[in-house]
Amino acid sequence: MASVATNGETEKAGRSASAGPFSAFERMVAWRYLRSRRREAFISVIAGFSFVGIMLGVATLIIVMAVMNGFRTELISRILGINGHMIVQPIDGPFNDYAELTRKFAAVPGVKMALPLVEGQTLASGRGGAGSGALVRGVRPEDLEKLTEVAGNVKSGDMVGFASGQGVLVGSRLAAQLGLSAGDQITLISPEGDVTPMGVNPRVKSYPVSGIFEIGMSEYDATIIYMPLEESQLYFNADGIVQSIELFIDNPDNVDALRPLVEAAAGRQIFITDWRQRNQTFFSALQVERNVMFMILTLIVLVAALNIISGLIMLVKDKGSDIAILRTMGAGAGAIMRIFFMTGAAIGIVGTIAGVVLGVLVCLNIESIRQFFSWLSGTVLFDPELYFLSQLPAEMTLSETLSVVIMALALSFIATIFPAWRASKLDPVQALRYE
Repeated sequence: MASVATNGETEKAGRSASAGPFSAFERMVAWRYLRSRRREAFISVIAGFSFVGIMLGVATLIIVMAVMNGFRTELISRILGINGHMIVQPIDGPFNDYAELTRKFAAVPGVKMALPLVEGQTLASGRGGAGSGALVRGVRPEDLEKLTEVAGNVKSGDMVGFASGQGVLVGSRLAAQLGLSAGDQITLISPEGDVTPMGVNPRVKSYPVSGIFEIGMSEYDATIIYMPLEESQLYFNADGIVQSIELFIDNPDNVDALRPLVEAAAGRQIFITDWRQRNQTFFSALQVERNVMFMILTLIVLVAALNIISGLIMLVKDKGSDIAILRTMGAGAGAIMRIFFMTGAAIGIVGTIAGVVLGVLVCLNIESIRQFFSWLSGTVLFDPELYFLSQLPAEMTLSETLSVVIMALALSFIATIFPAWRASKLDPVQALRYE
């Protein structure tokens, strides 16, 4: 018959009934049940699987939540870095007084920049041959210098030609597609050309490439061309007017409070949209995906918790005679329940801690890990063409990490309750009858 208590342990067991909950004796017995023995190897394997499951579940949750947060933060910063937080468009007539309106909007408290803008779709071609669709954005040189996402990321060439009103700035991926470098000529074809008796002739014009910028968001780097405002007005037959005025504000979440101030400053009928309305579908889909991923990955921790239940139930059956001896020596039902509760909870606690450590290490080195696996597999993992960003972002938040830890610990503790309760209800007479 397997025996748990030595002479010294018997004395401790005799005092266990009067000892406080989670006493040294209870912790010692729980620890002995966790140690691997040859005849208990299968139970130890189940405990090992439970530990690994909880560790991987917690680590995966932390990594996925961090990557989703990183995606959202990077996308917001890059989208709002080159697009206005509020877009003002005319209702009763074109913005032919855009210079005065721009000064009024810039004077509104909370607005850090007002940017008059002309936009149009074109077909761009270079020495590389086939053309590609592009979005031309006409802005003033002094305004473009304030867009640090663009002006601060000119990878080749400079902004001298742009400032002189002649050259254009081209996104890096578009330049690569067209075989362009700084100093080359880019040809733009617009369907909104000159009206003739034979119809509308497309407008074709070439511009020198002053510089090539790289924002890091493939959708923008592959489509956007910046052109001096006056030149874009001539090119798109919008002489003396702009299509919209974009406002960049100090706090992008404060757009609702600024609406009445902007409307009052305009002194005319205007139509205002903000960054949330323009990107509502995109960010809503991102939030839904994030919540669904959290729910799905929680199942990993749940499965590991179920392993804890099966492992403890088998341990209770195997230790039936030990439990009976402890009961006859004075250990109460509560002490037995706490012993097995600590045995299962230890697996959950250690697995959760290991999962947090693993998750933090992966998040801190996620880009290096991505590059390593790309090199190992010989393929491009996390292709910027599909995921918009040129590198894998990860942003951990304390609140989400704590929520993952609490959820994992709660599932682990709940999983131990039933086996621990069964152990406490074991009848010593029945357990020792056939020993």
